[in-house]
Amino acid sequence: MTRAEKARRIQTLLDGLYPEAAIPLRHGDPYTLLIAVVLSAQCTDKRVNEVTPRLFAKASTPREMIRLSVPQIRSSIRPCGLAPSKARAIKELSRMLLEQHGGKVPDSFEGLEALPGVGHKTASVVMVQAFGRPAFPVDTHIHRLAARWGLSSGANVERTERDLKRLYPPDAWGRVHLQMIYFGREHCPARGHDFALCPICSWAASRARRTREQRGRNHST
Repeated sequence: MTRAEKARRIQTLLDGLYPEAAIPLRHGDPYTLLIAVVLSAQCTDKRVNEVTPRLFAKASTPREMIRLSVPQIRSSIRPCGLAPSKARAIKELSRMLLEQHGGKVPDSFEGLEALPGVGHKTASVVMVQAFGRPAFPVDTHIHRLAARWGLSSGANVERTERDLKRLYPPDAWGRVHLQMIYFGREHCPARGHDFALCPICSWAASRARRTREQRGRNHST
């Protein structure tokens, strides 16, 4: 089976499991989405969704956010982890949105990635979810699944993003990104995974990949 054939079979399976995959981060507009994605770094979506209502009750626009002090922002987002750096980034990016973009979230990678705390993955999420622009956000979980399923060499996240974009049409990038996230959580964990019982790994993962991961588990125990 070629990589392209495998990608099509995986997409069919994911479409059947998650026909209407929605972004798990609760938000109301591009700005609140941007803040939620910044907070999600090294934090679960569930925890972010517990924190953002408290933060957005105080400030849900850039103008309201800059009226808060960094300690006030930090206090609201503390459960997310990395609160000091995230609070500074939220305050500064809100200031930049007001001064450079009229209080609006820019709809370009260049504009988004110039904001504090916003990397390529965060910008990709905002581009596809807030503005409907073709983007394929690749985090460590999607990077892991793409390598496990033989859709990419797994050399680095940049390579994985390029490989996945070649395999799927642009209008499917955002959907497949979310479907892979949901599938990884429900069927394909990083640790203690039973390849034989997985709806995708059971046929997509190579023998070499299974052996490599098993050796890794044995080494870590």
